[in-house]
Amino acid sequence: MLMKSMITMNPTDADEGTPVSVKIRERLLAARKRFHANDNIADYVTAAELEKLLDEVEIKMQGVLDSLVIDTANDHNTDNTARRVAKMYVNEVFRGRYVAAPSITEFPNVGHLNELMIVGPITVRSACSHHFCPVIGKIWIGVMPNEHTNVIGLSKYARLAEWIMGRPQIQEEAVVQLADLIQEKTQPDGLAIVMEASHYCMAWRGVKDMDSKMINSVMRGVFLKDPNLRREFLSLIPQKG
Repeated sequence: MLMKSMITMNPTDADEGTPVSVKIRERLLAARKRFHANDNIADYVTAAELEKLLDEVEIKMQGVLDSLVIDTANDHNTDNTARRVAKMYVNEVFRGRYVAAPSITEFPNVGHLNELMIVGPITVRSACSHHFCPVIGKIWIGVMPNEHTNVIGLSKYARLAEWIMGRPQIQEEAVVQLADLIQEKTQPDGLAIVMEASHYCMAWRGVKDMDSKMINSVMRGVFLKDPNLRREFLSLIPQKG
């Protein structure tokens, strides 16, 4: 993996006239690193480059407003919209693409906890990869620890979920990404995640259905093998909808 300290050694960085997005893209391609919408690329972007990326997105967003024939020069409501949108994408709703995973302190399971633990509902916010419309919902996480499981604080589950969801996502893929991350951090005997969300690509556009929600789940380990444990987890989740 490319380390941040090595980024400045990239010869393409010598060309000051090259847009920062091109430099980052070339770096990713050279490392054969995937950079889909829901991938994290923090190891390939410096803090200084992130600021330049913000400026670049602002310029491109201004071009979008111009192409939409919006008179931002004289419309006081949109005269700074390009900058606001750029900051929203880079620093807020897509922040999970550009920053490293939150620091998580892990503790050994000295109490040998081996009973079902459920965390949730955790409110999550994302955007669909297809239209960049909001995806807003809740997540429930079930963990079946063992004596070797790392224990993390309850708030840390929310931080990990926020980091994963802070990218353009497809709900099915987002839940799998979160499951992989929690599995890696805690190493439990079993992991279960259920997500329920409203998709504004359906509510705001398209069929304009305000009531439909999507519910999906990921089951790992003993949750996948033991139907009784799976039923217990699902029965302890409050009524959704």
